Amino acid sequence: MASLGGNILPPDPHIRIYLAGVAVVLLVGICSSTLITKKPKDSENPTIILSLWLFLYSCFFKPYDGDSNGNQQDALESFYKKQAGVYDATRKTLLKGREDMLALAAAQLVFRAKNDDGKGRVWVDVGGGTGWNIEAMSNFVNVAEFFDSVYLVDLSPSLCDVARRRFERLGWNNVKVICDDARKFRLEDYEPISQGKRSPASPNRSHFSKERVSDGGANLITMSYSLSMIPDYYSVIDSLSSLLAPNGIIGVIDFYVQSQVDVNFRNYTGGLVKRHVNFFGRTFWRAWFDIDRVALEPGRRDYLEYRFGTVLNVNKRNYVLGAIPYYVWLGTHKQPSSSSLPHEIVEKVDALVTESPYLHPADHTSALSCAVEKAAPEIRSKVFDTAIVNLSSNLPLPSFFYQNHHYRIYYDDQLKKHTQFNDEYIYAFTWEDSRVDERILKLKSDDVVLAITSAGDNLLSYALQSPARIHAVDLNPAQNHLLELKVAAYSSLPYEDFWKMFGEGKHANFRSLLISKMSPHLSSRAFQYWLNNHQIFSTSKGGLYDTGGSKHAIRIFRWVTRVFGCRSAVKQLLAAKTLNEQREIWRDRIRPALMSRLVSRFVVSQEAFLWTALGVPRNQLAMIEEDHAASAPAQNTRSRAVWEYMVSTLDPVAESTHIAADNPYYLVALDGRYARRCHPAYLAPAAHARLSRPGAFDGLRIHTDSLDEVLARVAPNSLTVAVVMDSMDWFDAGSGAAAAQQVARLNRALRVGGRVLLRSAARRPWYLAEFARCGFVTKCHGARDGTRSPCIDRVNMYASCWVCTKVENLAPPTPEMDSVAGPEVTSLQI
Repeated sequence: MASLGGNILPPDPHIRIYLAGVAVVLLVGICSSTLITKKPKDSENPTIILSLWLFLYSCFFKPYDGDSNGNQQDALESFYKKQAGVYDATRKTLLKGREDMLALAAAQLVFRAKNDDGKGRVWVDVGGGTGWNIEAMSNFVNVAEFFDSVYLVDLSPSLCDVARRRFERLGWNNVKVICDDARKFRLEDYEPISQGKRSPASPNRSHFSKERVSDGGANLITMSYSLSMIPDYYSVIDSLSSLLAPNGIIGVIDFYVQSQVDVNFRNYTGGLVKRHVNFFGRTFWRAWFDIDRVALEPGRRDYLEYRFGTVLNVNKRNYVLGAIPYYVWLGTHKQPSSSSLPHEIVEKVDALVTESPYLHPADHTSALSCAVEKAAPEIRSKVFDTAIVNLSSNLPLPSFFYQNHHYRIYYDDQLKKHTQFNDEYIYAFTWEDSRVDERILKLKSDDVVLAITSAGDNLLSYALQSPARIHAVDLNPAQNHLLELKVAAYSSLPYEDFWKMFGEGKHANFRSLLISKMSPHLSSRAFQYWLNNHQIFSTSKGGLYDTGGSKHAIRIFRWVTRVFGCRSAVKQLLAAKTLNEQREIWRDRIRPALMSRLVSRFVVSQEAFLWTALGVPRNQLAMIEEDHAASAPAQNTRSRAVWEYMVSTLDPVAESTHIAADNPYYLVALDGRYARRCHPAYLAPAAHARLSRPGAFDGLRIHTDSLDEVLARVAPNSLTVAVVMDSMDWFDAGSGAAAAQQVARLNRALRVGGRVLLRSAARRPWYLAEFARCGFVTKCHGARDGTRSPCIDRVNMYASCWVCTKVENLAPPTPEMDSVAGPEVTSLQI
């Protein structure tokens, strides 16, 4: 080992640490004395270095001397006085998400403004500090014109001084800075009442009154990273209830930490996506922020969600600074503003779900209770059952009740039957030909349709025919999120943006549009999903149509074409101007590769591929094999059966439909996007003009549940059409009890003359016999009779298409058969 020489010993490691500590202390002392003795010439615009130093000094080094009087204002001044001038410059990176919260709140206000006279709008920013939020809101609405009055309420005189100078510079005379305790702020002390008189100050009246204002009040209340700094947060949150207007919105953004154990059982939080913070994160961030007396205990957010109804809820991480957890929350009054009692909205939504009649008499309380007592238990929805439990426990209703639209129906997103999909939809586009559906069904204005959601494309084509009601049903929450997104885009976006999203599958500004335009039209869970997956549209290379479970089939097709050197042939196929040109390319270049026995045996016929990529379950595969065995017993193997099915599917499509001009289903699968001249009906400009009208989707109900569960809770004889796609192929032919139960429930829900439209991988599915036994007459609307059969539609993915028409009612179901409907709820007396 090399020596330092002589008698000098190597320095002890601890001495090095001590010396480094002394150096840091000296540096802090020098910088502190410099800052104290020299005031910057421009305190409004200090240098970056000075700003950062003031921030670090105030947060980590400056002695905390604000507790001598036991006064919260003194404590705040001790923390903010030295850094007030640099507050905005040093918080941009730390206080993430403020613009998102403001944009979401503004979008809600703009939507709700359609139903008010535009006068008397009031915004109260609690803990508004320097006024940064109010100025930033000008990116979304014209603050000086949109609001009659804006009140910034903060307890720090130094921050309030900065705010006053800000608004003097902006010339916004409608903004008032109130340096006071938020618990004492009462709007009537500053705002004239409706008769034009100013309400006198009321010192004898409790500032914690829970009385809701019946007229006026704040349209918007915001708290931006201030709730975590208020010691007595209970009283502040309580005071907001009396401050908020009946249809007002509260927007909150703040740091938080919480375990999923605390919230998994709550149904009123608006979704739990990314809410859980692990043990290390909870421990570290609470300790870290406690240095500056910022409290991250979960109780603050919990109490906020308990006192108000949740409209939207987002959980995010600030990855720039070590993944600090923060949340954005929008809420409204816990008690729906449409009635003096929440029972009324529960009854209304329940009727929308179950197709039951809804009465609204003057004496609604006794009448509703009487109606519930007389109602059959099977026509009570899960929405109703859940709402009754919440109301009886004095909890807020599930967030679905506080949405601007009631077409998304409550579901428990923690159930295994929903979580099994791992937050991924299978189908990004629908594989049923809407043109054939329209020709077969011929929907009328009095039709009530129940259909499986899938990607929602066919449901939108049904909506173009203006039936009385459409019930969309899917067990996969993400499929319904996709339908919700399309409906929200119709309701809020011009056609060109709509086309970019769903025609091209990409939109660079998707995240901005989601927050500022579409959010008022989405449920909280759907909004969480798309905000968490915004890259699908904005940054993903493949776009929307390269996502979902079906993307595996599309990617394997691309891989096969590359391996066999026919990728260019696919491009030529999509550019073919005539059907004859397309046929030549198919026969000579693409078919030999795609239809090779090698691909069929080692890829397509594998059960894992069929389920993951194509959504073909085991029972449906068995039907394909059974049909093949009946027609070719000598070649009865799975790979041969799948190969024959592929040939019968793809050959007729390539030979008889011009993909580039009139087959959008294969166009999007091959090209990853639609074309202006070839797309589903719902993407046409005329369709957008029709479905973007106000009230276009008033008849839509979106159920996240199994078909059986929904049918069990729909009023008898209420449906006229049920479109079940190929879902009945999933039943086990060896045990027909489940299929028989579903067919019986279809009979019960449909009116006489009502129809069931279904498709099957079998030429004549076995469950048609169940329909015949349960009062239906079946009719085939297209079936294969061999490998050379013509297309039964432009998709041609199924071997047959059937319509089953109800001709008679079955006997009333037994209690055992309807046990899935759940326990009976007989009274609304809370």
